Amino acid sequence: MGTPVRRRARGGSAARRTSVGLVTTVLAAGVCTVPAADAAARPASAVSAASCADTVYAKMTQAQRVGQLFMGGVNATHPSTTDLRTLRTYHVGSVMLTGRSTAGTAATRRVVDAFRTQADTVGGHQVGLLVSTDQEGGQVQVLSGPGFSVMPNALTQGTWSTATLRSRAATWAGQLKAAGLDLNLAPVADVVPASLGTRNAPIGHFYREYGHTPAVVTSHTGAFAAGFRTAKVMTTFKHFPGLGQVTGNTDTTANVVDSVTTASSSSLQPFQSGIKAGAPFVMISSAKYTKIDSKHIAAFSPTVINSLLRTKFGFKGVVISDDLGQAVAVRAYTPAQRAVQFIGAGGDMVLTVQASTVPAMVQGVQAQMARDASFRTKVAASVHRILTAKANAGRLTCS
Repeated sequence: MGTPVRRRARGGSAARRTSVGLVTTVLAAGVCTVPAADAAARPASAVSAASCADTVYAKMTQAQRVGQLFMGGVNATHPSTTDLRTLRTYHVGSVMLTGRSTAGTAATRRVVDAFRTQADTVGGHQVGLLVSTDQEGGQVQVLSGPGFSVMPNALTQGTWSTATLRSRAATWAGQLKAAGLDLNLAPVADVVPASLGTRNAPIGHFYREYGHTPAVVTSHTGAFAAGFRTAKVMTTFKHFPGLGQVTGNTDTTANVVDSVTTASSSSLQPFQSGIKAGAPFVMISSAKYTKIDSKHIAAFSPTVINSLLRTKFGFKGVVISDDLGQAVAVRAYTPAQRAVQFIGAGGDMVLTVQASTVPAMVQGVQAQMARDASFRTKVAASVHRILTAKANAGRLTCS
């Protein structure tokens, strides 16, 4: 996701919190209140964030819980009333700003603040939306204009020292925060071999990689993420288990296959390192990896998500899909099948840049829940992980 060849309209809900807002988390000893800005950097403890998630989850309706599983796209400049109504009707808990906006930070903040007011209320408090975008640099920078830096592409960023990149990433993250965002769908952790270079359609063609070796990509994705942590904006390592070895672009091409990467390939090091450093989100590729799971694309593969990412690498955060709304890689599946198979494989948050696909996706998940107890258990675990991320971001209030 993020390739500029696809036209997207992506953009969320709960009254805006200021840096002095409060997030209340329930601890074993009672109630603990911490500043929202501090919570975005770190909860009072992992237990407190999880406890807050438990408290909110217990008060939610099933429809509200299911809605947390989705991130819907809205246009960054002018979200359509139809898209916003769809997201509100289906209780969608996260929003992605899409397209290309040159409006700047202040105008973007007004857009975000406006749709945050439509967030669900649970127990007298709004369950704040997570608002994200693609802000990598180069040809993949959704938000620009007054207040936003012009970000160079990742290949250029990869030539800087890690100290320089960390410092500049903190600045870029501060700009997103000023615009009201919580999450960047970056950095790209894919390793594109120099021998493949620009023939790699999704990454190399647009210079989205930080370098051509695992060492450079590991150090620079780590620096980028560290800078964003400083500014209390979450990051997403993508596209697990890597799009560096493919030639086709999953946004625009069906049957994209990686026949090189294995579960122990060195190209997985950037993801491993990011997870050890506390990456809150990992995005799953929609390519097929024949040496890991020859039967399923990664987004629908329990082997990729559960066995490799969760069990072997120990990832405990939110697993988000690449676009399941209009990407050609998943066009052979109905919207309902896309959502059900992703959640069933162990994924947590379904990203669709087309809000119009949300109703069918939600209905598919609800139908599967009605007939499959193990699927209901997976949904519950996913919602808890998402709510915990919201607590960490200062978007959840418990009392």
